[in-house]
Amino acid sequence: MADRGIFITEIDAGGDGVTLAVKDLFDTAGVRTTYGSAIFRDHLPARTAAAVRLLEDAGYVTVGKANLHEFAYGTTSQNAHYGTAPNPAAPGRTSGGSSGGTAAAIAAGLVDVGLGTDSGGSIRIPAACCGIAGFKPTYGLVPMDGVFPLAPSFDHAGPMARDVGGCVRLMEALVPGFAVEPIDPAEVSVGMSWHEEADDGVRGNLLTALVAFTDWRGLPFPEPVGTTPAFMRDVAGVHRELFEEHGDLYGENPRTKIERCLAVTDAEADAADAARREYERAALEAFEGVDLLLTPTLMFVAPPADVDDLAWRERFVRFTYPFNLLGWPALAVPSGPAEDGLPSSIQIVGRPGEDALVLAAGLALEEALRAAGD
Repeated sequence: MADRGIFITEIDAGGDGVTLAVKDLFDTAGVRTTYGSAIFRDHLPARTAAAVRLLEDAGYVTVGKANLHEFAYGTTSQNAHYGTAPNPAAPGRTSGGSSGGTAAAIAAGLVDVGLGTDSGGSIRIPAACCGIAGFKPTYGLVPMDGVFPLAPSFDHAGPMARDVGGCVRLMEALVPGFAVEPIDPAEVSVGMSWHEEADDGVRGNLLTALVAFTDWRGLPFPEPVGTTPAFMRDVAGVHRELFEEHGDLYGENPRTKIERCLAVTDAEADAADAARREYERAALEAFEGVDLLLTPTLMFVAPPADVDDLAWRERFVRFTYPFNLLGWPALAVPSGPAEDGLPSSIQIVGRPGEDALVLAAGLALEEALRAAGD
């Protein structure tokens, strides 16, 4: 299996089973785990992360630790220490981040499925860029034990696969007793938001996808304002001591962001926490009368591979970050080619705890898109 900048560490697992790429943010006992950082270049954990252990116990075979944006803090998977994860589905374009190596491994056919993390869109953004499915579960549903944190109250672990069915099977292994029952999409009420902000092809694919749902309407779902310092204060709490001791070993991109996080004041963080609570209230109020929300995952197709993460970050996370802030389940579903023939993606969102409904709707949407393309 060729690395191609996708894996930081390859594993000769041997045996049969569904092959799995694990983002190199998850600890793996006795296998190098770098967190995408030069600081941990030779780090060999003593224990395996709970989520990885659950999957391996279910028969999945870990064959590689996938590349990522350093410390999972970025949207492009450009890594100064281990290279840039390519996009096999769109050569010359970014694979997205921070779980870009995991998405790339799936898109390239190097593995069957993957395990990623998502703090502001880090599963869903690369899924959208690489034309695969990716699911951010309800906050806390999938265990984060043994995962290096980015922003602990925003961090989620979740599955990535070629299709929604692959994500469902991974969730069944990650959450004992989890099950997805088929739904009749005609019996599900759907709100659609933020499509006006998307590029023409991305928006057109979202509108086409509505054929799967007969009960839908436009929904003025709010966007969060003034909450970013809450995320940044979380990041600062993780990195304060590590950065003080090893700041010179951080890449330029994460170093710039960490310095900004460390500069957040108590007053700014307190105001952001209050804004977060108000956003939670407003979001639940907006959701009244619908079962699910549909939005574009990204407002655009994958930009060029050398896109500037610092300049583009806010655009990348605009439609994904709100659901990390809320902790709600959100699924990225491939929706076909858009601008320049590149992959586009639809995001399906549900209330907290309604993960099975979100995935069931994703299965129904996939089927409707498949039928429309025949």
